[in-house]
Amino acid sequence: MRFHGVVLTAGVIALGACGGGGDKNASTSTPDTTAAAAAAPAPAAGGAAATTTAATAGKSAPITGKTWNVQMIGDQKGYRFEPATLTIKVGDGIKFTNVTGGPHNVAFNTLPAEGADSANAKQLAANMPAQTGAGPSAKIGDLSSPLLTAPNDTYTVSFAGVKPGKYDFNCTPHLALGMKGTITVQ
Repeated sequence: MRFHGVVLTAGVIALGACGGGGDKNASTSTPDTTAAAAAAPAPAAGGAAATTTAATAGKSAPITGKTWNVQMIGDQKGYRFEPATLTIKVGDGIKFTNVTGGPHNVAFNTLPAEGADSANAKQLAANMPAQTGAGPSAKIGDLSSPLLTAPNDTYTVSFAGVKPGKYDFNCTPHLALGMKGTITVQ
């Protein structure tokens, strides 16, 4: 009987250790940028939002400015982002919407500053959540969104904490068809 009590106790401990993993994937869940943006302080007078530092690189930074809309379109005119060229400020966000011709994604292939292993790249990657409201949740790469498979699927990228400069982006499935653009962050 004593043996059964030990086995039962060990089983309960093992199940308890396995069952509490709800926060195990917290780093891949979608941050609530709407609530975070409302609670975030506005940039100081003079306008410039904080840029990436070693302390903030890798942590998702909420949108503190305007959210811009970019449509992802595939139709008889071709595959494209509308607008394909956009100038925004540090702290702004971009909401990409699959209109037609999906699946689409947004992937950044060139960044200003140091390169793919820079703090700037890590900050942009952190600002690109893995989850979306609809469609598959897996990202294709660190600087890529999940595929938006259905019309009206959206994906929002924060440009808070990134360095000013040109960010070239594309739709991975339709890159060969010329679906690309440039975001200039001021």
